Amino acid sequence: MSEPAHHRVEVALGDRAYAVHIGPGARTLLPDLVAAAGATRAVVVSARPEGALPPLGVDTLWLAAQDGEENKNLATVAGLCERFARFGLTRSDVVISCGGGTTTDTVGLAAALYHRGTPVIHLPTSLLAQVDASIGGKTGVNLPEGKNLVGAYWQPRAVLCDTDFLATLPPRERVNGYGELARCHFIGAEGLGALPLEQQIARSVALKASVVSRDERDQGLRHILNYGHTLGHALERATSYALRHGEAVAIGTVFAGRLAGALGRIPPARVAEHHEVVASYGLPTALPAGVDHDALVHYMHRDKKAEGHGLTFVLDGTDGPELVPDVPEPTVRAQLSAMPRPTDPAAGASAVPRSRGSVAGAAG
Repeated sequence: MSEPAHHRVEVALGDRAYAVHIGPGARTLLPDLVAAAGATRAVVVSARPEGALPPLGVDTLWLAAQDGEENKNLATVAGLCERFARFGLTRSDVVISCGGGTTTDTVGLAAALYHRGTPVIHLPTSLLAQVDASIGGKTGVNLPEGKNLVGAYWQPRAVLCDTDFLATLPPRERVNGYGELARCHFIGAEGLGALPLEQQIARSVALKASVVSRDERDQGLRHILNYGHTLGHALERATSYALRHGEAVAIGTVFAGRLAGALGRIPPARVAEHHEVVASYGLPTALPAGVDHDALVHYMHRDKKAEGHGLTFVLDGTDGPELVPDVPEPTVRAQLSAMPRPTDPAAGASAVPRSRGSVAGAAG
């Protein structure tokens, strides 16, 4: 297989192991991967135009992705499976997703369910998806009651993070992707912001691959990857997804630092570091104006990490991040009230972040 110059990260999962290829032109590996899978048919579900991918050399059905959180639901999954069936796709064929995180999540779940498991290859085209969403085998869709409440673990055959796709992203979507990079600072990958973006992606993917290879199904260690996500997911839902995932995780990361400080887990300097790292990426650090605290607490109670009937967060501590159940609700509400608002001079970036410039170079 001829390969362009790029980073390669292995996700070590025994007979389900696969490689993540990161760099310009990674999409050119796709035809060889389809051939290696032995497929005679492929379905491509893409948020990009048909010419964005090379010819696959097999009978191919091209479907337009219904990208966006509003389409990340069971109806979309059912519609995809129906199209797979009408095309005659078998479990020896292949499904290919090409788009952002909502596309990889939704298409991945459709592949996991169709014939009880059909091979899938992901081509994430957003920074958010390349950094996190497409790696690790988690698939899922939303319910009105909460985010990612229905899903399955279904590892891809390969992930191709072609960084050429990132040049076409609008500024807000580029910055949105930094939310997952910022939270990496607190779960084992400090100092990413000083690196060129391609290296930041590769280090983030390597961190996630290391965690997933030791805890594929969220039995313990993998919970640390949800740093900042408890409040983050609640913010997405409470704003009807007007706040994007990376933006919400950024605010959730700042909140996680404040909450850990209030519980005596970390000193004030480490609390401040949460704000400084998130703000350095041009991400929002303040709660959006008008978000109801009761709604946030309601959605945090329904978070999929919740244990028992209390509030559960991944929080920093002297021994590193860990899942902390039964966090007192009055403490959570007090820290929500103490969070900066966009009109507060100490709030940092607003709910709509500024761009950090071209994604082709360093993120700083």
